[in-house]
Amino acid sequence: MSRSSRKPHRSANAPDPEKVGAAKGEVRAVYEDLAARPAERDCQSRTECCRFRLTGRTPQLTRGEALVAAAGWRAAGRKGIPEDNASDGACPFLGKNGRCGIYRDRPFGCRTHFCAAAGGMLERAAIIDLIRRLETVDETLGGDGPKPLLNAISEVWDDVTKSGKRKG
Repeated sequence: MSRSSRKPHRSANAPDPEKVGAAKGEVRAVYEDLAARPAERDCQSRTECCRFRLTGRTPQLTRGEALVAAAGWRAAGRKGIPEDNASDGACPFLGKNGRCGIYRDRPFGCRTHFCAAAGGMLERAAIIDLIRRLETVDETLGGDGPKPLLNAISEVWDDVTKSGKRKG
């Protein structure tokens, strides 16, 4: 699907900017709390976890995570959602240079790693409190649960681009 034919979902009742700002702040706080937890991690930027066909897993994002990721992509100067046409099943946010285009704002699933070489997935029991917080943010924003990466970002893209125009 070409960029011009990809039509982002327009939310009929977009949440108010204050609610969105608070939600993004809470998502980032969850990410900070995750980073503060002791976990054996040794990411070598091999990008194996970014190759969804290889891992058999695609990150599932709550609405709050999608807002953070989309805002990060937009802040990097991107004007549209990337296409999902990598023949190797690579994440559409993975650049040709092998770097994540939303690394600072990457989703929770990417932070808890699909990559065995980096230490494997974190045990759900060790992070369930953080998952619950992300679910609460999703409910606050009127989300209906996690969705595949591009679907989730597509649903919030218009809200992110509108708020970016207001600020800029």
